[in-house]
Amino acid sequence: MRITPREELDNRIKKLQAYMVEAELDAVVVVQNADLFYFTGTIQSGALYVPAAGEPIYMVRKEFSRARMESGLKEIVPFATMKAIPEILASYGYSVPARIGMELDVLPVNFFARYRAVFPSAEYVDASPLIRRVRMIKSKYEIHLLQDAANQVDKVYRRAREVIREGMTDLELAAELEFVARKEGHQGLVRMRAFNAELFYAQVFSGTDTAVPAYLDTPLGGLGLNPSFGQGAGLKRIERNEPIIVDFSGCVDGYLVDQTRVFALGDLSDRMKRAYDDMLRVQERMTEVAVPGTPWGHVYDVCLALAVELGHADNFMGAKGAQVSFIGHGVGIEIDEYPFLAKGFNDMLLEPGMVFAFEPKVVFPGEGAIGIENTFYISHYEGLKQLTFSDQRLVIL
Repeated sequence: MRITPREELDNRIKKLQAYMVEAELDAVVVVQNADLFYFTGTIQSGALYVPAAGEPIYMVRKEFSRARMESGLKEIVPFATMKAIPEILASYGYSVPARIGMELDVLPVNFFARYRAVFPSAEYVDASPLIRRVRMIKSKYEIHLLQDAANQVDKVYRRAREVIREGMTDLELAAELEFVARKEGHQGLVRMRAFNAELFYAQVFSGTDTAVPAYLDTPLGGLGLNPSFGQGAGLKRIERNEPIIVDFSGCVDGYLVDQTRVFALGDLSDRMKRAYDDMLRVQERMTEVAVPGTPWGHVYDVCLALAVELGHADNFMGAKGAQVSFIGHGVGIEIDEYPFLAKGFNDMLLEPGMVFAFEPKVVFPGEGAIGIENTFYISHYEGLKQLTFSDQRLVIL
């Protein structure tokens, strides 16, 4: 278990405070688990109060002793009720904030109302864009964690080559691969920020199930085991001459990478194999344009244009009617971080330190899906670098 270094936490807080000054915020209150982990190094229940200047205060309801053990922050205090927050802040010499930022994209309305009652005269604004901007630039420490996650997901890929067999169910394959990842330290949960977005380890499915759309904002869905979690691996049995998708999120010490590889027993149709080669071409095109200073949306537009040119207008990033309007997404503590290589994101630019998964995929209803996914980061000195490294060739077993 790694404990996030104090220097990392200090740098993150300072970056957030710089953005707060620009946004004229007196304070930001952080309560969501992913953000708490990023800024405190733990997820103990409570609230992190970040003033525009000065030391942050981590107010912990449960469990204070673990917060002390796991967090490198200087000021960690217990509290039992939100009513105690003004008194705690006053004891540190902090005045009543007039303009407060909170994570309004993820904070439940009732929970927000309880915090608003603490400072009823304050103006509340959404601080999530500021938080996400801080989180989108990864440090060397974070890159090392992501490299470890890439090593983990390569072990999953190598195990898939060994265990895939005709007649096994998609669920059995998923369980074999999850077992490997779990032994390598995967936490199981794949955090997503979007409301009602849930993911467990990965999407593993075969044949026609790979082309089944689902509620999740992803190009692939799958039937799943039942309607309560209608995505991912189901009870379909793997057959010969069909695609087997292993879309797996590696995770080490809270940090995620995303990788997709395609397997088959016997062979695949010429259409499938050509489409796979086309997606490799789309990925190659991305590596040519994804340089610092490029708008996020421009990468999407260029890659979409190539996919259309190659004949995939109705099948790229989902079946017709179920296509998603992105081709890449940031990864880190959550699987849907900044940057978004997506339609319309033309005002934000790629920067050194950004990490994203790029996933060009084609879906043929009634036949199956095909594609590739890798996680990349933009180095300060070497340009675009690929983190995930498993063999990209179709695996014909």
